[in-house]
Amino acid sequence: MEKVKCECGHVNPHGTILCESCGRALTEEAKQEKLHDMRYEGSARRSQTYKKTIVDKVWNFFSSVKVGVWLIVLTLVASSIGTIFPQKLFIPQNIPPEQYYEEVYGFAGKLYYMFGFYDLYNSAWFNTLIAAIGVSLVICSLDRVIPLYRALKNQRVARHVSFMNKQRLFAKQEVKLTEEEWNEVKTNLSSKRYKIREEDGSLLAEKNRFSRWGPYVNHVGLIIFLFGALLRSMEGMYVDETLFIREGDTMEIPGTNGEYYLKNEKFIIENYDKEKDPEVFDDALDQTDGVVKTYQTNAVLYRDENQGLPGAEPKLTKVESEEIRVNEPFKFDHYALYQDSFSKDELKSMEFGLTNKATQEEVGKVKIDLLDPKDVYDLGNGYKVEVIGYFPDYDGFSESGEPITKSPNPNNPAFFFKMISPENPEGEISFVAIRQTLEPVGETEYKMEFKGIETRNISVLTVRKDLTLWILAVGGAIFMIGVVQGAYWNHRRLWIRQIDNEVYVAAHTNKNWHGLKREIDAAIGSTQIPMLEDQQQS
Repeated sequence: MEKVKCECGHVNPHGTILCESCGRALTEEAKQEKLHDMRYEGSARRSQTYKKTIVDKVWNFFSSVKVGVWLIVLTLVASSIGTIFPQKLFIPQNIPPEQYYEEVYGFAGKLYYMFGFYDLYNSAWFNTLIAAIGVSLVICSLDRVIPLYRALKNQRVARHVSFMNKQRLFAKQEVKLTEEEWNEVKTNLSSKRYKIREEDGSLLAEKNRFSRWGPYVNHVGLIIFLFGALLRSMEGMYVDETLFIREGDTMEIPGTNGEYYLKNEKFIIENYDKEKDPEVFDDALDQTDGVVKTYQTNAVLYRDENQGLPGAEPKLTKVESEEIRVNEPFKFDHYALYQDSFSKDELKSMEFGLTNKATQEEVGKVKIDLLDPKDVYDLGNGYKVEVIGYFPDYDGFSESGEPITKSPNPNNPAFFFKMISPENPEGEISFVAIRQTLEPVGETEYKMEFKGIETRNISVLTVRKDLTLWILAVGGAIFMIGVVQGAYWNHRRLWIRQIDNEVYVAAHTNKNWHGLKREIDAAIGSTQIPMLEDQQQS
């Protein structure tokens, strides 16, 4: 499209409303305005000029402030819906999410899972919304800041009279200013930190132009912040996982892709002692059984030397040992392990004795690992015990008569045993739970007699890694710089033009008009320059 040449000789981009140089109106609409719209200095914005190609339509769509606001609203609504039910991180890890949400929350939970709200911040559509906001910010900024910069850079000192009398603050008067008055005005304005430019009997006083870039600095900060947020969905950039690790166990640390393993050598709970720590929580120690002093996991970190080799068994090499306490995380290779919580006295194993009910003779003992029970325990001399049914979290019987387990965790173990003896080579069936023994197929000669139980603690650790934190911090800092830049300063300009025996005065600011008028009136009050009038109020 052809450029527009103004009467002053300046060549403006197509779509310019007010000449970048002299400020003369270039369109009929601008000529009919009572006051000029100075928001973007009447510059040519791409979104208002080019509207034919697909690129133009995409640009115009994302350059709309309304579109940006709607994208933000949709993101906020989605984030709100994501708080209705717990996120995937906070549901039981032993149940598939698709099963958990439907069983616990019904049809609403099924929809919640289907639309990806259960893992909202890692879902593709939510990240697409974030990316769309970023694209909108970039296009909105470029669509406005480049024309605005060009218009401010090209502005001439001597502005056309039609431009001046369509400013909100304007005055004119028949008077011939003396050189002393010019010098006095320049001195007064310079003392108020205005930059003075003169040209052919005209004066432009300007200050705080940098404040016009505040909103765009905000946009840059937000774009960087959103970029950091998007990076969190990339593998290896951000980890926030929970590790449940029992005493004595060695487990892969989630989020490390099999590179690191952790062994829980011991979990320690230490309470304050009334005699050793009399000054600490004195009243609380008298009223309760104890006040916890320390939660601590004695951990050993291992590295898998075969990590990355498909099908290879882990080859663990010790890296270091550490004591993990609350607020004292174990840090390594950008990861941090925090002591989160614990589960005390989880059932580890149960011991039973195979006993003849008539003679009370014990023919052997069976120790069952509740996390990995064997199918058969051979006691020798023709005695065997088979585990034909295991229910880790027994919760009674169903309507069909089958035992029910609430979870795979050994909270309330129950067993179906087949007891084989020389007298009963076909075996006898017994159902044994805590404080309950049943003989479902008839009376038995032998019984499984409870002998003891072994427990252990579970340490709950939070695994964190965040390589995006510095990006978020930089984005937030730049955003705040833009807020301060745009909030505490305002762009102020004063034009004074002597034409023959008439003086024209106009002023503009992007905010705080009362402050500008008061400042200008003080600078010109002792001269013959007329006081500014607010044309918007007239």
